[in-house]
Amino acid sequence: MNNTRIIAVSGASGAGKTTIVKHLATHFNTIYVCFDDFIEADTYPADMKKWLVQGADLSVIKSPRFTQRLAQLKLTSSNRFIFIEEPFGRVRDSMSHLIDYVILLDLPMELCLARIIQRHIHRAKSDEVNSLLAYLAKYEDHLRDVYISAVNQARQSADLTITEVLPVEATTQLIKTWLAKKTDQAVCAEPLV
Repeated sequence: MNNTRIIAVSGASGAGKTTIVKHLATHFNTIYVCFDDFIEADTYPADMKKWLVQGADLSVIKSPRFTQRLAQLKLTSSNRFIFIEEPFGRVRDSMSHLIDYVILLDLPMELCLARIIQRHIHRAKSDEVNSLLAYLAKYEDHLRDVYISAVNQARQSADLTITEVLPVEATTQLIKTWLAKKTDQAVCAEPLV
């Protein structure tokens, strides 16, 4: 039986999910997989504002290649952990059965927005200013509420929620310590033969 555990790092755009996933994968000498690498034209609802008004059902966000990749890794990997960047935690029906633990980076929305703006600025292409302006208009109109709704839903099934703004190294250490305790508990809970 494969004992690989899939650890999802969740949170709003700009929360630092990918950075933390990469740091954890490096520490544990394992692989990581990012949701953003599997986004397709039909992954998100065509009208996000309408989707939000209709209840923001995260299960309609589809990433079948991501799901297939994780299912394959869960069956074949010999690693102790696989870290994934999955913004929605266990909320999406297609993903919930694959994820062992969810770590939610529940950081202030203004910090997340500042990080997104910095990303756009660092790309420094001439069309990035227009892209940033379009993003900010959507953010003000409905994206902020989309992110808040997604985080609120992910919080319901999170195993660890981090609300404190910490340096990357401190956040990574906090998660490593938590995982050590969590996995030791799981081992201790197994019946003795």
